[in-house]
Amino acid sequence: MARKALKLASWTGAALAASGFYLYSNKYLDPNDFGAVRVGRAVATTAVISYDYLTSLRSVPYGSEEYLQLRSKIHDLFVSFDDTPLGAASLAQVHKAVLRDGRTVAVKVQHPKVQSQSSKDILLMEVLVLAVKQLFPEFEFMWLVDEAKKNLPLELDFLNEGRNAEKVAQMLKDFDFLKVPRIYWELSTKRVLLMEFVDGGQVNDRDYMERNKIDVNEISRHLGKMYSEMIFVNGFVHCDPHPGNVLVRKCPGTGKAEVVLLDHGLYQVLTDEFRLDYCRLWQSLIWTDMEKVKKYSQRLGAGGLYPLFACMLTARSWDSVNRGIGQAPVTATEDAEIRNNAANYLPQISQLLNHVPRQMLLLFKTNDLLRGIEAALGTRASASSFLNMSRCCVRALAAHKKKNSRSLFRRTQISFREAFNLWQINLHELILRVKGLRLASWVLALLCRLLPTSY
Repeated sequence: MARKALKLASWTGAALAASGFYLYSNKYLDPNDFGAVRVGRAVATTAVISYDYLTSLRSVPYGSEEYLQLRSKIHDLFVSFDDTPLGAASLAQVHKAVLRDGRTVAVKVQHPKVQSQSSKDILLMEVLVLAVKQLFPEFEFMWLVDEAKKNLPLELDFLNEGRNAEKVAQMLKDFDFLKVPRIYWELSTKRVLLMEFVDGGQVNDRDYMERNKIDVNEISRHLGKMYSEMIFVNGFVHCDPHPGNVLVRKCPGTGKAEVVLLDHGLYQVLTDEFRLDYCRLWQSLIWTDMEKVKKYSQRLGAGGLYPLFACMLTARSWDSVNRGIGQAPVTATEDAEIRNNAANYLPQISQLLNHVPRQMLLLFKTNDLLRGIEAALGTRASASSFLNMSRCCVRALAAHKKKNSRSLFRRTQISFREAFNLWQINLHELILRVKGLRLASWVLALLCRLLPTSY
């Protein structure tokens, strides 16, 4: 026991020394590295999976009951089953297979030791967080442990993932550009999930989109609409939109661009109070109402750190927030400024993350991942994304007011106001498009004048 304790103490000391050296000596820190739940996810999913569980399904000598049961019935259930996984992560791996009735399916299989290892990982994380607290009192990371305890068991229950998939598919059924793979419940368990197989390219793969004639800007608009609806209108948010979980393709039936949303294990359910305050905050940020930015940031737990809170939400500098985040795109200079200043604000970031509502942590992660996709597509901070967000905020706030109004006249008044606000947004979007067309025409005319007409 003493030897184990000594080993753990040595490992903890080495880890803390290495991380401390990195945090304080690296001059080019990416602020995204400190995204609240990115850190939490990295820690919470650090399960020690042995090599034989990561190679192929058939090589596993031991495992959960469901895992072994599926393995023993492979030839009964499937015409073919690819041993090489399509993808493997710390919790599970996915295999392509064909059922006896001809359906092509994706089989998601949980690694055998994850269930038993997860509680040990959380305990170890708690020990490390307490050790960090002792060495660096200004850093508050207990929220990491709280989030891991709450979210990891949900991610390990694949039946919960299936229910989430069906709920979001129903919730966003009016979006004809969204595809959520169908779940095959008769062959699914807590540790094995069978779903419709859907192929496509990763959402950050511009080459794939060019080869398949998929409009990058259209995909970016689709993502913005989808997530704005989830966050502001429904309060039920898919919180792991990394490129491996968001595919794009041409729909086989219509030929239109389609977004495929995978991996529904991690969702955040927002309370109405939080969701509406978040709506009001984003409206204030979009329309540059700084008094309300302060008011709603503080209502969401930011306190006196509301400028930092606004910068973390938007990934923009405080100067850009004051000028209007929709007025100008992110520049390389601004990105460099944020990177260079990130390390200086680590204690304040830690304090802020410890005080905001727990619901905010996964939204930080979601915003971070979506911005990464937009950066890869070259559509980051476009005006259209902010306009889509504003539409959803207007609709959500109007729906709340109508729900709490007993007067028919008052509900009618709210509906007219909602329609007028949406009309204003549409008009603003039209003006931006006309300006864009005029600019394009002006550039084309200039090029025609500058280029020689004959050789």
